[in-house]
Amino acid sequence: MNKYGIFENRELAGRYLAQEVATESLSDPVVLALPRGGVPVAAEIAKELKAPLDLVMVRKIGVPWQPELAAAAVIDGKDPQIVVNEDVCRLADVSRDYIDEAAKRELEEIERRRKLYLKDHPHCAIEGHSVIVVDDGIATGTTVRAVLKALRRKKPKSILLAVPVAPIEAVEALRGEVDAIVCLSTPAPFYGIGLYYADFHQVPDEEVIKTLEQAREVMEAEKPEKPEDVGQPEKPK
Repeated sequence: MNKYGIFENRELAGRYLAQEVATESLSDPVVLALPRGGVPVAAEIAKELKAPLDLVMVRKIGVPWQPELAAAAVIDGKDPQIVVNEDVCRLADVSRDYIDEAAKRELEEIERRRKLYLKDHPHCAIEGHSVIVVDDGIATGTTVRAVLKALRRKKPKSILLAVPVAPIEAVEALRGEVDAIVCLSTPAPFYGIGLYYADFHQVPDEEVIKTLEQAREVMEAEKPEKPEDVGQPEKPK
């Protein structure tokens, strides 16, 4: 299938992906994960690049009878973005009213998760930075397309999309939305992201919170000492 075979888990897929992303010329990179599955993958890239890790808050709007099939996606912000997969909506007979109502519910869920995951921590600055958008895989591309469209409005220096696995059709369809794509595997036919992982458990909220906290601690430790701190004795504990 590919030189990586079936990925053992998201963390290992992230390490493979990090090796490829590290070869790109990226200035002031910021790594943005799509929660929850994208977080363990993105954490490995952030670690390799010594870059900050943040979340991009997006929710899929599934077809009523098949929730995993994305009819649309919504990403929050001052002006929430809804991206509709017209082909899926037509074939599944999904109305715009259904999408609008679902978007309201999902925006409420986004706000709940933001408070849970980020607490009082602000989002990373995007303008002028090389942004790396990471998920554990792509199926239709609807969710990540919503993310990419919203990010362009924030004026990043560049956008790189990094995923371990995706159908080639989705990769090609998204090329116009980004400056570069790194995708390790494009199996054909494509049957679903989870089939290309030995361990594809649902990532719990606690793991997302812990991973973000660890990433912040690493970035804090990487900060250079202030001149006035150099040579100063360690404060008593």
